[in-house]
Amino acid sequence: MKHVLSVCDIKDEVEELIDIAEKFKNGKIKEKVLKDKVLAMIFEKPSTRTRVSFEVAVLQLGGNALYLPSSELQLGRGELIADTAKVMSRYVDGIMIRANRHKDVIELAKHSTIPVINGLTDEEHPCQALADMQTIKEYKGGFNIKLAFVGDGNNVCNSLILISSILGIDISVASPKGYEPSNKIVNKALKIAKKTGAKINITSDAIEAVKGADVVYTDVWISMGQENERKTRLKAFKKYQVNKKLMSHAKEDAIFMHCLPAVRGEETTSDVIDGPNSVVWDQAENRLHTQKAILYKIFKEP
Repeated sequence: MKHVLSVCDIKDEVEELIDIAEKFKNGKIKEKVLKDKVLAMIFEKPSTRTRVSFEVAVLQLGGNALYLPSSELQLGRGELIADTAKVMSRYVDGIMIRANRHKDVIELAKHSTIPVINGLTDEEHPCQALADMQTIKEYKGGFNIKLAFVGDGNNVCNSLILISSILGIDISVASPKGYEPSNKIVNKALKIAKKTGAKINITSDAIEAVKGADVVYTDVWISMGQENERKTRLKAFKKYQVNKKLMSHAKEDAIFMHCLPAVRGEETTSDVIDGPNSVVWDQAENRLHTQKAILYKIFKEP
């Protein structure tokens, strides 16, 4: 395993990575696999969980992390991505990038001789999806479940569809018309699902999606860079709020998940996100453990 640009890049290692993450969480792995190594962390977008979890993971694994806002790099002034990749490959041991465009991360990896990890793009968020699966395993004991995602068919949703298809999870996504997940991603997941038996349902009916679900997941309606669409999006998503009424259609012991940050009163309500079925804080913590697992897997292998 070299680059982690998509969930599909860890298709054969998902369960192994979750197992490694659990061992880190339980204190069973102590190796400093990043001793004398440096991870460059390029950010085109602000971050709380991605930045802090990666930086802490690197430090606890014995390495050093460089926080590099793109505005402070020549990349932000028009230097070619290929040129940046070639230069960075001479300085550091790996790159984690939180980018606007997925194709830019693909281009960076193409010209890098060092590992590149996707910390978020407009198309996918593989690190988040891996932490989500660790959390689901902790609370549900495995993956013989139904996962409902309600809201914007965004990067988080795309990665959840892919990782669900890999693990054989039945996933039902409810989005308003025009905000569905990527057709390319869904078609890719359907091919994988033929082998794993996962069921993938895309609907515009939130109740249909949540009915009988073991896990109910949502994300913000207005992501970074979409602020000018706020009025339109609030109107489109008003029937997709995960509140107590919608949660009542899920199983009684269903857990509520959110990748954060959350806007209470929009995609969910305080009584849900702060309620007894919410696991969002464990979910956020698991970002640290799965980042460690990814770095361990990449740098421990010869």
